[in-house]
Amino acid sequence: MKRVSRALAAGGSWGRFWWHYVQMVIAMMVGMALTPLGGMLFKSLGAQAVYARPDVHTLVMATAMTIGMTVWMVIRRHGWRPIAEMAAAMYLPFIALFPLLWAGLIDEGALSGIGHMLMLPAMAGVMLLRPEEYMMPHAHHAHATAHLQEAGETK
Repeated sequence: MKRVSRALAAGGSWGRFWWHYVQMVIAMMVGMALTPLGGMLFKSLGAQAVYARPDVHTLVMATAMTIGMTVWMVIRRHGWRPIAEMAAAMYLPFIALFPLLWAGLIDEGALSGIGHMLMLPAMAGVMLLRPEEYMMPHAHHAHATAHLQEAGETK
């Protein structure tokens, strides 16, 4: 929590943190609209049976959500490391549930529902690991400042 305290003392805010979180959830939902494209790709490859597997379909959906989130984070000038960390937070809850699915302990609905419920706190957890990334104005990020310096906008 020291990092959170430092970010708050440096002008960060919980409001900015949660607004960023909401924006990423919206970007993921927009990205989820790409999921049918994954189905079309599998169909065009003659692999409908593969796509019909709950684990594969879930990975395609997680990929679509990650694409939406990644595009938004790039627009907001986040670095690749925070983007990769957030992507991991989106995949890992589902992957952790696969053994339960394969063992027949949960079905596709539970995989999707529980995975999405776990994804949300996983994302918040990743954000709390880097509070300066998510609590500060984007212009204050080291990578954003470097980008602006390259463009000649700051000193």
